[in-house]
Amino acid sequence: MNGIEKSEISIPGGDAIALAARIRSGAFDCTEAMKAAISAARAKDALGAICHLDEDLGLANAAALDREYRDNPAMFSVRPFAGVPTLAKDLGGPFKGLPVRAGSRLFDGMLDPSADSDLADRFRQAGFSLFGLTTSPEVGLSLASEPMRGPVCRNPLDPSRTAGGSSGGAAATVAAGIVAIAHATDAGGSIRVPAACCGLIGLKPSRGAIPGGPGFGNHLGGIASELSICRSVRDAGAIFDALHGKPAGPYAEPALYGSEKSRLRIGLLTDTGSDFPTEAARQQAVGAAARSLEADGHEIVIVEWQRLEASVIASTVIFADIIAINLAWLVDRFHLDLSKAEPLTAAFAVRGARLAPTALWQSLSTMPHVSHDLWHLFDDIDCLLTPMLATAPLPIGSFPTDHQDTDLHLNRMARFAPLACLANISGFPALTLPFGSDADGMPLPAQLLAPMGREPLLLALALRLEAEQRWTHPHAIAGLAS
Repeated sequence: MNGIEKSEISIPGGDAIALAARIRSGAFDCTEAMKAAISAARAKDALGAICHLDEDLGLANAAALDREYRDNPAMFSVRPFAGVPTLAKDLGGPFKGLPVRAGSRLFDGMLDPSADSDLADRFRQAGFSLFGLTTSPEVGLSLASEPMRGPVCRNPLDPSRTAGGSSGGAAATVAAGIVAIAHATDAGGSIRVPAACCGLIGLKPSRGAIPGGPGFGNHLGGIASELSICRSVRDAGAIFDALHGKPAGPYAEPALYGSEKSRLRIGLLTDTGSDFPTEAARQQAVGAAARSLEADGHEIVIVEWQRLEASVIASTVIFADIIAINLAWLVDRFHLDLSKAEPLTAAFAVRGARLAPTALWQSLSTMPHVSHDLWHLFDDIDCLLTPMLATAPLPIGSFPTDHQDTDLHLNRMARFAPLACLANISGFPALTLPFGSDADGMPLPAQLLAPMGREPLLLALALRLEAEQRWTHPHAIAGLAS
């Protein structure tokens, strides 16, 4: 993004920009890159990160790109990810040729797209070559990706722990080096939480920045965004540039905010209250990030938990109502048989069907108040720095779905990632990145939030923090391993 993708940085284990550069240089072609990714997918099948692998589709897509680039080499220069293999999430999109099951038996045989969504078309125009779908929890309802229909997705950094959700499969494939970058979606932290669990970069764009239709549409009242999970900030900037807005729209080639204002006011929130306590090591990592930015001349402004507590709690309630009513609508729209659903999914659908119109309207009316409160906060600061997770990635099985207690499930998620929903309900952009590791070698993630449309500010600050190299990817990308 405006120089980020061109920056002379070295990402241990590589990133998507580096892989594209190798393909562009002729070191290997798109088919060879695809074969390496497929081989890695087979070798790391035990992670459960891929729920649908289509080797023939991947090889056909790569071969088509090889023919196109042979006939028109200039296409390499306009496609930042020319020939890079990637995977779509089993939720969102859709992508032609890849069935959408949303981690559930509810949709078997129903959602087999014959055409790309606008977003999927942009992925292809950016040069990506797809070959499968990554694991998500049933209908994206969890911060772990362990659908009862399988597979159970495990964290490549510690297979006894979750890779997060609902884009857990996407994060696991990127962290394991199967692919350099993967499609992901975020309605309640679903890009940022898995990225945080796996030591990756996760950017949730501003509301409306990334196309959400026409095939996928706005099923979640505007709280969901789609983009990707990455290994580097420059990848996040480059894919945001490739996918957002219209060529001449408001998001086209924005200038780096950091170049407009040399001294930023960065709000620092480390304490997340007694109901959602964040471990000391995670608070300390965010504090270290703040001190690093302060050393660059930026002003650090302490933000107390009480300033955001009401908005955080309201965001969780609004998220629950929108998710529940959406599921109730899906059951009605597609005549779904809830006996095929996991017990928790069925309970959320019933909760949505029983939701009083006045209660739903109250939630929808509260959404702009959450945005308004954050706008007022950003009157005093330019960016907010917070923890992303309250604890280390939890053990597999920590978010069971074999029960019907929806409030218990929501509380478990809020205690794991207290500040995840705030960005979705407000519509503001947010980014997570690792800033060190704990005693067990798991990442210590920080989250940056900024005003609407300020993705360049998030990327500039994240690029600065990434440069300290406090986190190293243990798994090289397929095709880039030495």
